[in-house]
Amino acid sequence: MSTLLKLDSLNKAFGAVTVADALSYEVQQGDALGVIGPNGAGKTSMFNLITGTLGPDAGQVQFDGQNVTGWTAARRSHAGIARSFQVPQPFSGMTVFENAMIAATQSAGMRGHSAEMFCLSVLEKTELLAKANVLAGSLTLLERKRLELTRALCAKPKLLLLDEIAGGLTEAECQSLVQTIREIHAGGVTIIWIEHVVHALLAVVDRLIVIDFGRKIAEGDPHVIMDSPEVKEIYLGIEADA
Repeated sequence: MSTLLKLDSLNKAFGAVTVADALSYEVQQGDALGVIGPNGAGKTSMFNLITGTLGPDAGQVQFDGQNVTGWTAARRSHAGIARSFQVPQPFSGMTVFENAMIAATQSAGMRGHSAEMFCLSVLEKTELLAKANVLAGSLTLLERKRLELTRALCAKPKLLLLDEIAGGLTEAECQSLVQTIREIHAGGVTIIWIEHVVHALLAVVDRLIVIDFGRKIAEGDPHVIMDSPEVKEIYLGIEADA
């Protein structure tokens, strides 16, 4: 498999607060990479650096064989990077279908009947087809999370960034959403998933990265990483010698 994303020594700070500290890793096409770390570790800032809504102080972002560090967020979106947000941000006064169409036309550049049929196929995958004509503002939390996923997929991403998409859901809702994400990944979409609901993450990802103060402190097999004393101390608050 070829390298789809490469972060090369990314640095970013806001005054005394460092959100990326020589952050480096690669993601291969077809990967499902999980990212964990305590609140304030720089995980969402990392996504902002990948998508282009935040520029690094130093280092490079390479995507699909190109240096995209100087690219705008819109250009990166057109190139195939899409994301969901921690707090769903739909166009509340528009229908679910209209929300999907905006992503398909503005990010994926689709038009007309082909765009409509594509959006309907994505809505079926994300289990929102029955809600296509419902206003987004009336959806439940799980349905809003699914709409975040829908809008990202309607951008036809090569790389899908998920930011705590399982947060706030019941156990049954979480399991339902995890199954959908597993099916999306099985369909060939490369995923980077930030999540605090670790059991949901472990059901999908094949590699795990731990970030603390913007610095990568561990990377590898998810179950080995979660058993690491350093990770338990930093992420779970359990002292290494406990």
